[in-house]
Amino acid sequence: MNLSRRQLLSTFLGAPLALAACGDAPRRFPDGEIVGQNAVLGHVLREGRAFDVAADNWSNVGTAIVGGGVAGLSAAWKLSKLGRNNFVLLELEKETGGTSQSGVGQPVGYPWGAHYLPVPFRENVDLIELLDEMSLTDGRTADNNVIVKEQYLCRDPEERVFYKGRWYDGLYLHAGESDEDKRQYAEFQRRIDYWVTWRDATGRRAFVVPSANCSDDAEATALDRVSFGEWLRQNGFTSERLIWYCDYACRDDYGLKIEQTSAWAGLFYFCSRVRKSGEGSQPFITFPEGNGRFVNHLTESVKDKILRSHMVVSIVPNANGVDVICLADGQLRGFHCEKVIYASPIFTAPYVIRGLVDDPPFAANEFQHNAWFVANLFLKDRPKPRFARDFPLAWDNVLYESPSLGYVNATHQKGIDYGPTVWTYYYPMCHEEDGRTKLFNYEWRDLADVCLTDMARAHPDIYELTTRIDIMRWGHAMISPRPGFIWSKNKQAASKPYRNIHFAHTDLSGIALFEEAFYHGLRSAVSVIKEVRTG
Repeated sequence: MNLSRRQLLSTFLGAPLALAACGDAPRRFPDGEIVGQNAVLGHVLREGRAFDVAADNWSNVGTAIVGGGVAGLSAAWKLSKLGRNNFVLLELEKETGGTSQSGVGQPVGYPWGAHYLPVPFRENVDLIELLDEMSLTDGRTADNNVIVKEQYLCRDPEERVFYKGRWYDGLYLHAGESDEDKRQYAEFQRRIDYWVTWRDATGRRAFVVPSANCSDDAEATALDRVSFGEWLRQNGFTSERLIWYCDYACRDDYGLKIEQTSAWAGLFYFCSRVRKSGEGSQPFITFPEGNGRFVNHLTESVKDKILRSHMVVSIVPNANGVDVICLADGQLRGFHCEKVIYASPIFTAPYVIRGLVDDPPFAANEFQHNAWFVANLFLKDRPKPRFARDFPLAWDNVLYESPSLGYVNATHQKGIDYGPTVWTYYYPMCHEEDGRTKLFNYEWRDLADVCLTDMARAHPDIYELTTRIDIMRWGHAMISPRPGFIWSKNKQAASKPYRNIHFAHTDLSGIALFEEAFYHGLRSAVSVIKEVRTG
């Protein structure tokens, strides 16, 4: 983009840090590269080409699953468990998992996106079935809540925040808070408790995972009409550190700032995983490789059904079912199907599904996504603490004065507290107008420079300790739950089948969580089976 280094760092990290960093002596750069998604292949879909498949390149299959993210893998897992094995899963990339995929390295694996799963409530029996199958559980409590084995629950210390040169325990910054800060934080917790306790006339909660089980009562859904920032102002919340805490929550789960996020989604973050008023959120299940552990299990369970590097370029509904055309190894391949499960982002549907543009049942362009970049830093040793009284290295390490989300320590869960490690750094592009386009105009060195400069505010020796940085750019990382989207009629319409095509993606929840993708994958699989059985 022909930016000077000062302009680059100012764009990503702010002018004060850019000015200070550019005054330093040149730093040593580690090795590394851009890895991951093939954006060029994906953009072929926008060209609207015609595709003719040779007669001997066609196959017959009961169901084609388009997309090998968590939703597509979950649909495949469910079909297989129910004995419906006449299906194929078609994945654009070389690896399955989407934003839950992981990398293999030393001394441990590491995430490329989602990196934890809160322990599900007992009502989420399907997800608990998966945990049981993976041998992650150790029975049930007296009131039938699932017990997850201790080694898979995030070990202490779980979180810390870096503020004005020091590390502090937790994510909410209590150090230096005023009496007014304390009052507002306590009042905010009371509002959270209200919504955790709230039930509609039929007994449904306002916020629960999966979100399909949330109440559609007007008192709850009205929250979707304003931004989370506006809701905070309406309720008298002005504390700088409370606003930061809420903004961090939205950037962390949604890749949006509080002014971009629906108030319903903002409160969902704080309420949906709290079982009872006054309790904390459900503990986290996590692994060094993050949610890649779940992806690998689901992938292994249906590995003989997965076709990688198969880009679906055309889906044609017809009187006999649906024809699916793929581009693989430079050749076109077709599948005559009874049903299709479309487990790719909804905004791509008009580019692939023939007829959807002419008579659209929903507006696919309303499903808007945001961009991120994720960097994995390979360190030969841990940075030295700057102060003896600093709170120690945790699993999640957040920089208060940074627009990034900080980093996750991959070796934490294994109890490897010394020596080499892998740190996963997350940066949502919500501070940038047209962040997706700009992200793909930056080269590896630009983004590596941003990452190292940001980390150096807390770890000045990060340059000497980092041996490699690999970076993945997520152009369409996750759905954006902006005001008015979650409870829109348009989103609801997209969950309905279209001419033997069933949609399954976190887009349909408006919340990009593993649990939501898993739910939609299972829902679509069951729906397909019912239609085949009764059709």
